[in-house]
Amino acid sequence: MEDVLDIYAQPLNEEVPVVCFDESPFQLLEEVRPPKATKAGAARKQDHEYKRNGVVDVMMICQPAAGLRKCLVTDTRKKEDFAQVCLYIEALFPQADKIKLVCDNLNTHTKGAFYKAFDPGTARRLAVKFEFHYTPKHGSWLNIAELEFAVLGKTVFKKRIPDKAQLQIELDAICAERNADGTPVKWLFTTEKARKKMHSGYDALI
Repeated sequence: MEDVLDIYAQPLNEEVPVVCFDESPFQLLEEVRPPKATKAGAARKQDHEYKRNGVVDVMMICQPAAGLRKCLVTDTRKKEDFAQVCLYIEALFPQADKIKLVCDNLNTHTKGAFYKAFDPGTARRLAVKFEFHYTPKHGSWLNIAELEFAVLGKTVFKKRIPDKAQLQIELDAICAERNADGTPVKWLFTTEKARKKMHSGYDALI
């Protein structure tokens, strides 16, 4: 835990950016009957019936210190998907010497995923560039990417979205809107506060 909290306390550094990553499933739902038009300010009239179109995964990438976030939609959450996300993150920060990635310790979130997805040269480049910082087993709330998912839960995730392409459009729109502000995340829970408030069972979280 202290490892994650300490890197959150670091100032913005584009040469060594701190990036948070998390993923969440999303159920694609298609309207069976078109919603009825309503007057401005009135509740949307939507039929209770819908068609299930499968489940996809939303990959959340955010740079808290810069107020930057981006979402990618994948069909699965395999090692290859994680590796492709890391390749995308590398492209987001071409000037970075090292990328500090905060994520949970899911068995797909390893440098071995790079070797499963790419040629050895590409895999080695990514393995050297990425520095993993795992949240504790029962401390996924320490991942700032979860805050971004909370925002999606009140916006995009409340909608019935029929397909992967439309979901990506919706996610791009909300990310662009929030990125336009460029407001850094103010993470107030520090290592010092953790030591004072969580001394009971603290050894399990460190």
